[in-house]
Amino acid sequence: MDRGGDRAQRLEDAVRVRDAATVLHLDADAFFAAVEQRDKPSLRGRPVLVGGVGGRGVVSTASYEARRDGARSAMPMGRARRLSPAAAVLVPRFAAYAAYSQVIMDVLRELTPAVEPLSIDEAFADLALAPDGAPDPEDAAARVQTRVAELTGLTVSVGVGRSKLVAKIASDLRKPGGVVVVHPHDEDDVLLPLDVRTVPGVGPATQGALERLGVRTVADLRRQPLDTLTMTLGDAHGTGLYLMSRGLDDRPVVTSSERKSAGAERTFAVDLRGRDVVLSAVDDVVDEALQRLEHHGGAARTVVAKVRYADFSTVTRSVTFPHPTATDADLRDAARRAVLAAGVVEPVRLLGVAFHGLSPHAQLALDLEGDLYAAPRRVDPGEHDHVSGRMAVDAGAVDGSGTVDGSGAVGGSGAVGDARAGADDVVVGALVEDGPRLAGEKAVVGRPLGGSQVGRPLDAANARPGLDVEHATLGRGWVVHVRGREATVRFETATTPPARSRVLDLDADPLVLVEPVGVTPPGDVPTELR
Repeated sequence: MDRGGDRAQRLEDAVRVRDAATVLHLDADAFFAAVEQRDKPSLRGRPVLVGGVGGRGVVSTASYEARRDGARSAMPMGRARRLSPAAAVLVPRFAAYAAYSQVIMDVLRELTPAVEPLSIDEAFADLALAPDGAPDPEDAAARVQTRVAELTGLTVSVGVGRSKLVAKIASDLRKPGGVVVVHPHDEDDVLLPLDVRTVPGVGPATQGALERLGVRTVADLRRQPLDTLTMTLGDAHGTGLYLMSRGLDDRPVVTSSERKSAGAERTFAVDLRGRDVVLSAVDDVVDEALQRLEHHGGAARTVVAKVRYADFSTVTRSVTFPHPTATDADLRDAARRAVLAAGVVEPVRLLGVAFHGLSPHAQLALDLEGDLYAAPRRVDPGEHDHVSGRMAVDAGAVDGSGTVDGSGAVGGSGAVGDARAGADDVVVGALVEDGPRLAGEKAVVGRPLGGSQVGRPLDAANARPGLDVEHATLGRGWVVHVRGREATVRFETATTPPARSRVLDLDADPLVLVEPVGVTPPGDVPTELR
């Protein structure tokens, strides 16, 4: 009796997929770079790299002009600059990206209330739950693209299928600005020829294991027995890939906006050596993570630490409490325990701390009888070790003051597994500087900016290329660079002609750091400048 075959059949029969293409996936094209080009007219049509600008900076997003030179997201910024020497290199401005993101998400909500944001630049939408019934998928995709272009001037790629899996794969097939609708009867024709790396969850490690089985395409993956995949990749991962190779995915579009995690990361310009040095650095990262936690419930049940070594190998460890806690001392102690559980035995390049299982309610231990309740609560170090793992962090609390570390995954996914390069935007937790003293991958020499710098005078300490500034008479512009008391600035906005760089003496012509202006619809731009 073929028990493996029976198990596989039961597994397939248990998945209830839709019978029509009603799941839409939207992905904004080269989002960070596109926003910068939109807000900075002199950069339109030019290569742009968004990310860290220090010695260890990493590219968060490369514009399509920079990609033609070979630059890619998650690539060291130094290498990207050599490949695209004419590129403008800018630090991320999350306030600007959030404003554009809100408009894009609202466009989807005009179509259906069932919208599930995955990150700042992509989301799923359930067309089946549209108020007037499911619209034609081609018409819905075209309507979304047209409306986003009208309101933001940006392009988005859209995929539609009967599942999240197919819709997401479809949106990647004709970037930028493409629409791919995969109806159920066309799924095999679309999926089977694709490289196996297009399947979510297939990163470098999984790809290597599959290649040893002779698997290079989705068709090759489908030919593998369930038992072979589970023995090779583990039960959960193997089962997932078995189903995905058949287009079997019944995950619903979830509209809950509940935050899953909050955290911070920091990449160091000089590798850390020694237990005491590392633990001191952990405390600094925890300080940043706690600030973000306060905005998202204040209490957490699990603390995850990420340690990336000089050879780029990455280990994560976790500590879980019996109940959510909001006590700073307990959370800080858990972070230190988790880092030590990772085994700090090599030079450390990056440290990250994330709080998971967020809750507005905490189990409070009241010290009613002095030392009676003073014994520390028992915590259990996690068993998992994810090489090249991804730790979900909170991008929403990031103020853009620093660098981006592409190792982070933003939003509610919280997935840990193969880190895959090549996404349009690599987003991370707390952006910080790579100076002598985060982040997804990128930036400037100097101390971290810390809190918001909005309203403060521009100087060499807080200057970052791309940040918004304002002059009393010259108006708004953006920082090119600052050397000493001389600032090079381009005074332009989305509604002005491209500007040349101007050099100002900051003593004679002070500049103030300001918030991004927000989204300017193309219709508000003078006709001669469109």
